Amino acid sequence: MPTEGTELGRYLRARRALIGPEDAGLPAGTGTRRTPGLRREELAALAGVSIDYYTRLERGRETRPSPPVVEALGRALRLRGDALQRLRDLAALAARGDSSPHPVERSVRPSVVQLLETLHPSPAYVVSRTNDILAANQPGMRLMPGIEEWPAKQRNITRYLFLHPLSRTLFQNWEQIIGWSVANLRAAAGADPDQPELAALVGELLLKSPEFARAWERYEVEARGGGVKHYQHPDVGEMTLSYEVMTISRTDGQRLVTYQATPGSPDHDAMLLLDMSDPHRDAPSVTR
Repeated sequence: MPTEGTELGRYLRARRALIGPEDAGLPAGTGTRRTPGLRREELAALAGVSIDYYTRLERGRETRPSPPVVEALGRALRLRGDALQRLRDLAALAARGDSSPHPVERSVRPSVVQLLETLHPSPAYVVSRTNDILAANQPGMRLMPGIEEWPAKQRNITRYLFLHPLSRTLFQNWEQIIGWSVANLRAAAGADPDQPELAALVGELLLKSPEFARAWERYEVEARGGGVKHYQHPDVGEMTLSYEVMTISRTDGQRLVTYQATPGSPDHDAMLLLDMSDPHRDAPSVTR
């Protein structure tokens, strides 16, 4: 990942590039813009700060923006929800000057592992802040065909989406899914962008996947709490499953992801088949 400046500065630059003059109520002008989005002076004016101050923020020379300035920048950048919270978190991180990485907790409590098994036939798994699969019941693992062939510590949802050849045909709306995954990865990483696990994952995907590089550059942030996924699964065929994402208390950002379908529906029948066809039904998968 880039090392120049601060993560706050990189975030400001990326989000500024996504806002056109017309989006901010400014005249587009007649000249050709050398870079996409708003110019620094335009954003500074919208936020009510000097161009010199804003430039220093982007370049990492100013690291202590006040809360009113952060909120003004958020309004100028049209940030809401998780994207606005990301700005607040990064401003707080820059003010602390805390660059020491915090390791990701990989140990899953036995009670949570047991919970995964009680959720049969529903696929379920536990992921870390960086989307590593830390534990899963067997239908949860089989939901992503081929991922069990990878070494346990390489089993990562985002890596699977971009690098496993089956993912492009597994998801009927693959391009939408990968956008969600990258935005969620940004959000889940929180105000700890320099953690080694995240840096290693992002570095690998930037080298191996042009689609990831484009999505990561946009710096969209959204923590998904649930939704719907449409599958064309090689073992059970077409199915649509709803899913929920729940944060596990007393952990370092671990999340439980569960999938379900309406009982008696063709989607539920496909989910049952996914579970019944598994020869390792009683063996939960746990990564240490």
